[in-house]
Amino acid sequence: MSDRLAAIRASVHPVVFPASAGIILAIVVFTMVATEAAGSAFAATQGFIQDTFGWFLIATVAILLGVAIFLAISSYGRIKLGPDDSTPDYSTGAWFAMLFSAGMGIGLVFWGVAEPIYMAGSPPRAEAGTPEAAQEAMNFAFHHWGFSPWAIYAIIGLGLAYFGFRKGLPMTIRSLFHPLLGDRINGPIGHAIDVLAVVATMFGIATSLGLGATQVAAGLERVFGWDGGDGGLLLIIGVITAFATISVVSGLDKGIKRLSQVNIVAATTLAVIVLLVGPTVFLLFAFVENTGNYIQGIFRTLAFTGTYAGEEAEAFLGDWTIFYWAWWISWSPFVGMFIARVSRGRTIREFVLGVLLAPTIASFAWFTIFGNTALGLPAVIDEVTEAGEDVAMFALIENLGLPGGVVTALSLLVIFVVVVFFVTSSDSGSFVVDMLTSGGDLHPAVETRVFWAITEGLVAAALLLAGEEALTGLQAGAVSAGFPFAIVLLLATWSLLRGLRQERGAAPTRRAPAPPLTVEDAVRRERAQRDLELRQQELAQRERELDLRERELDLTEAKASTDGGGAGLRDRT
Repeated sequence: MSDRLAAIRASVHPVVFPASAGIILAIVVFTMVATEAAGSAFAATQGFIQDTFGWFLIATVAILLGVAIFLAISSYGRIKLGPDDSTPDYSTGAWFAMLFSAGMGIGLVFWGVAEPIYMAGSPPRAEAGTPEAAQEAMNFAFHHWGFSPWAIYAIIGLGLAYFGFRKGLPMTIRSLFHPLLGDRINGPIGHAIDVLAVVATMFGIATSLGLGATQVAAGLERVFGWDGGDGGLLLIIGVITAFATISVVSGLDKGIKRLSQVNIVAATTLAVIVLLVGPTVFLLFAFVENTGNYIQGIFRTLAFTGTYAGEEAEAFLGDWTIFYWAWWISWSPFVGMFIARVSRGRTIREFVLGVLLAPTIASFAWFTIFGNTALGLPAVIDEVTEAGEDVAMFALIENLGLPGGVVTALSLLVIFVVVVFFVTSSDSGSFVVDMLTSGGDLHPAVETRVFWAITEGLVAAALLLAGEEALTGLQAGAVSAGFPFAIVLLLATWSLLRGLRQERGAAPTRRAPAPPLTVEDAVRRERAQRDLELRQQELAQRERELDLRERELDLTEAKASTDGGGAGLRDRT
């Protein structure tokens, strides 16, 4: 036992682990002991960030998306995330399943129905209740779950994979800053960066876990009539955290990989059933139009800050866009680290395009199927508006006109999908946090992973208790943690670009291509080529003639030698 404890102590970072654990546990204790004060502090912090620095978060995400697209189409795209001869560790299907389950799983199930309904009821640039409002709602749903959030994950994941697998640096956030700080990343500045990343990650994951717990509770109440209140929410978090802990012990390949693949199948099954039972043809048309509207207005939506749209638009941005950007940024160390860990051997172009396109297309399909179906069912809109977002998915299923047994089965499938997304998020989150607090060790100790899985559950419980409404505390925690890390993310992007330029500068220079030929040059070159070919033909002909002449001389000599030998023989006889 003493040897095992010594090994665990040796594996954890002597500064990052205790500092991160101390800060997080202090926040948890403060929240549980002084719930009202904690809730007020979180709410005040959230309000200040949204009112003062919302523009900064919007600009940050726009910059990251631009950099991601640039890296995908530039000459940097050919660089491997690892040695030049490396190959991907996972198949494309398994890779996509893991990054998607870790990246957005619970949120899609929670908001797939509710977000379009809420935004259609208070659109920032249209009149509520009109077709334009529904179109605007789908546009912003695509905006919040499309290229922008995945660009955040792509940039930080790319930096971690590049510096970790190609440059041999530890798989930690501090390694992103090596081109800027050099060996100083191993000092206090690097410690502070990793601690901030751990705290932001913990609050980002806890927000998603809290959302998942409230949705599971709503599903259990509708299917089985069980209403456990706050105690029931804490019980759900405890049970699912226990499942996540079991998955943690199983390891990356057995636990997260298998659960992610199972959940992708389950979520796809749910979406296909709703697509086929719902207005199928209408949804196919809607998918095409939703995607076209989003792409056509992406720059206008990306830079929308509500400056000329009034107070209602500003409130919309605070409740939705700014909250989402802070939430995604707080998730970025976790998701970025995780997709970097499973992306060794891919090129930068393959990595960026895969991370940007595949999950985005899946998110577009998901919101079209569930969001557009819900917007066409007034009973679902009324129930969600009155009862809240927790019941949205279950209300949709109940209003599809299916038999009671099928409704129960689909509701249980929703609960299953949420639970497995919950488990994969907690599992992969504790894995990433453990890597950060273990100095970048790709295979951290099981005991410390278990510690962080339990801590994630505690933080989720604390955030749920912090607000008068569960969602209020969760949103405040995500925004409070995400804003400071946005500054870190921008500096990391600068450092990544600098590192890539340094590699290209160190590579052997290629010979510059010859300038284009003029017509006269082309004619002279063609004549010279013809003269060369004729000369070669003449030389070949001369060689053949010389060979023939040489063979004739050989035959003459051989005949003379034979005749001379015969005469000598007759003289001797």
